[in-house]
Amino acid sequence: MESMMSNFYVFLLATFLGFEVIRRVTPLLHTPLMSLTNAISAISLVGSIVILGEQRTTLTVILGALAATASMINVVSGFLITDRMLRMFKHRPRPTEDRRG
Repeated sequence: MESMMSNFYVFLLATFLGFEVIRRVTPLLHTPLMSLTNAISAISLVGSIVILGEQRTTLTVILGALAATASMINVVSGFLITDRMLRMFKHRPRPTEDRRG
C-alpha cells in the first residue's frame, strides 16, 4: 500500500510538471513538441501492451486494455493533428484569374 501511495505521488507531481511545461511552450515549438509527445505516447502504448500481456489478474488485464486503448487513441490523434499543422505550412499555388475585360 505504501508503494502504491508513493507511485501516486510521483504520478501527481509528473502531471503537474508536465502541465506547466506544456503550457509555457511558444507556438513556434509546438510541432516538434507534438512529435515528442507522440513518441512518449508510443512508449506508453508498448508498456500497456506488456502489462496487458502478462495477465496476472483480471484487474491488470482490464487496466492494461484501457491503457492500450487510450494510448492508441492518443498516438493516432497526435499524428493526425501534427499532419494537419504541417499541411498549413505547405505552399499552395494561387488560382489563376481571368483578367480579360
